[in-house]
Amino acid sequence: MMTATTPRTIAIGADHAGFPLKQHLAERLTEQGYDVLDVGTDSTDPVDYPDFAAAVSRAVADGTADRGLIVCGSGAGASIAANKIDGVRSAVAHDTYTAHQAVEHDDLNVLALGSRVVGTAVAEELVDTFLAAEFSGEVRHVRRLNKVIALERDHS
Repeated sequence: MMTATTPRTIAIGADHAGFPLKQHLAERLTEQGYDVLDVGTDSTDPVDYPDFAAAVSRAVADGTADRGLIVCGSGAGASIAANKIDGVRSAVAHDTYTAHQAVEHDDLNVLALGSRVVGTAVAEELVDTFLAAEFSGEVRHVRRLNKVIALERDHS
């Protein structure tokens, strides 16, 4: 259920392995009242996950979307690609603890899912948990996040 602080616009993308789950999640998010920016892919024809992870990540980084979802076979490759875009903090989550804790402590803004790892029901729970979570803003988490941002800025 959306609240005043819930993200409104969600960018979503997938490679061919993640296409069926992406379609399901995009439809579900739309039904829940989110604005969904679907960056593709549009079939199960083989494509390269970095292209779609980058499209989702750029939408989040430039403010077009509040949060992003990327789906590939394991979630790992898409998350690695997403993290190459400045301003994006992506992680793979296959459990609800990680899905909310990564937002609350690390200000996660792009969730990666493995369509060959989680089923539809679990994916729905993970997305709901991710979107409902908020960064805590606690001093220790802000300090750590600033160190992560410095690493990105310095590329070292």
